Amino acid sequence: MSVRVFAPAKINLTLEVGAPRADGYHPLQSLVMFADVGDWVEARPAEDVSLDVSGPFAANLEGENLIVRAARVLAAHAGVTSAAALTLEKNLPVAAGIGGGSSDAAAALKALNRLWALNLEPSELRALSRELGADVPVCIDARAAWMSGIGDNLAAIETPSVAAVLVNAVQPLSTGAVFRRFDEMALGRGFAERPPPTMASATEMVAFARARGNDLAKPARALMPELDAMEHALKSDARVIYAGLSGSGATMFALVGSNAGAKALASDLVATRPHWWVRATTLA
Repeated sequence: MSVRVFAPAKINLTLEVGAPRADGYHPLQSLVMFADVGDWVEARPAEDVSLDVSGPFAANLEGENLIVRAARVLAAHAGVTSAAALTLEKNLPVAAGIGGGSSDAAAALKALNRLWALNLEPSELRALSRELGADVPVCIDARAAWMSGIGDNLAAIETPSVAAVLVNAVQPLSTGAVFRRFDEMALGRGFAERPPPTMASATEMVAFARARGNDLAKPARALMPELDAMEHALKSDARVIYAGLSGSGATMFALVGSNAGAKALASDLVATRPHWWVRATTLA
């Protein structure tokens, strides 16, 4: 028996960040959506916990993978004595601001929950996943959500699905480095805490994204100048309704009016900039 679970890319359509608290964490507010492109995690019975990584970005991973930590945390929590052989098909760029590692860890928890017949509810997996990282809980449900606090407060929201294109220059950008530059630039500001937004149309979604933006965009650009070229390529295209940076970078997203338009834009970008990673997708 084996269990295979999809680990979708997580896209921050908006990201407001405050000054660091006494414990070093930054308060934030973010509208999060998920793409239909991502990694795959598979689990099968084994005598020990192991991880095999394949896919186009397998070689870019370094250190202990969060998937292995997720397996050990779940086993300890549930008192599981059996183990699992885990495989990761790494299709997403590494250190790309689209929650690849967090989504992989969430997928591993879900796969092992089924493999080991633990029958834990999503709420239990979310609570358990908090010790793996601030972005892991939202990846358990992998659906549109409003994140606040330090990422630990989650509220599911209803949003229209929207066609999009994801672009990454295949250059990793450390989240920690971006936050350090954010602090050095004294960009932390107070923001009004607000309830989860409501948006009945893509037009309302775009207006909300444009008004809130991404507070990490400036420090990310300071560390990775190629983001300027990526942004220009997207915002200068008439098919793009709105373009922004996801998370701490280094992935830009472009919202497009139709799936056909997104596919055409992606095709054109691949033809003119073959060194970029480009994917047409749908966010929901």
